[in-house]
Amino acid sequence: MRASLLPGLSHSLLFTVPRGKTVPFLYPESPFFAAMPEVFATGFMVGLMEWCCIEAIAPHLDPGEGSLGVLVEVTHEAATPPGMAVTVDCRLERIDGRRLLFSVEARDERDVIGRGRHARSVVLWDRFNARLADKAAGRA
Repeated sequence: MRASLLPGLSHSLLFTVPRGKTVPFLYPESPFFAAMPEVFATGFMVGLMEWCCIEAIAPHLDPGEGSLGVLVEVTHEAATPPGMAVTVDCRLERIDGRRLLFSVEARDERDVIGRGRHARSVVLWDRFNARLADKAAGRA
């Protein structure tokens, strides 16, 4: 991590919700999800919040570093239909070693749709991928 990564860093991300990011498409294998209304799925909203945080810190990471989500505490307060734009704002609140804690808020064209906290851990991809390979091979 570079010294430029400091609390107070903020970022915004704009995304227009396509039909494929609605609840029936989250787990199409599930008849329960398939029967639900076509509104922006909570799981995809969480992913959008993560995306915003990833973009925020990307210029402040060293080559070979990345980040992984390690905590999600968010509400989903309002439904968003496909075709509507969603803006996510994130703010880096605290750095604890390699752990980064963000506040996040998502809103569509009418309402705040979600808010909360998200934490990411900065990792070295080579080391992470080696551990993952060991796990997949039954060595971990």
